[in-house]
Amino acid sequence: MVPLTDHSGLSPERRAALERQLAPLTLLQDVVRWGFASTPPRDVAAVVVQDEFTHDVVLPWEEERYLVFDTT
Repeated sequence: MVPLTDHSGLSPERRAALERQLAPLTLLQDVVRWGFASTPPRDVAAVVVQDEFTHDVVLPWEEERYLVFDTT
């Protein structure tokens, strides 16, 4: 499983639920499909280029929170 770093102070229960949702996502394609399959659908909000190999992919999650996936 990809490590989850929580900067928003989720409760242990919400963090565990999010970890279960994200556990099967191993490819960027998985992340995008998961986002569009969500209710409401979540589209990629931004892609932040770190270098020629690494990009951060940002998706809205809930309320004013976002998920950032580090991809290489």
